[in-house]
Amino acid sequence: MGEIADKVKGAANETIGKVKRAIGDATDRPDLRAEGDAQEAKGDLQKAKGAVKGAINRI
Repeated sequence: MGEIADKVKGAANETIGKVKRAIGDATDRPDLRAEGDAQEAKGDLQKAKGAVKGAINRI
């Protein structure tokens, strides 16, 4: 995947993770909250991967 695709997928996963975490908090479901935290972390890593690819392409 390219830089922009990684950043977009990362942002999407981060947003979905935040929503899952909020729903988990609202419904008192720690399993859903943990799933949201994990998905948000995955999104952060994808965005970082895209940033690294962008930096490499600029060299």
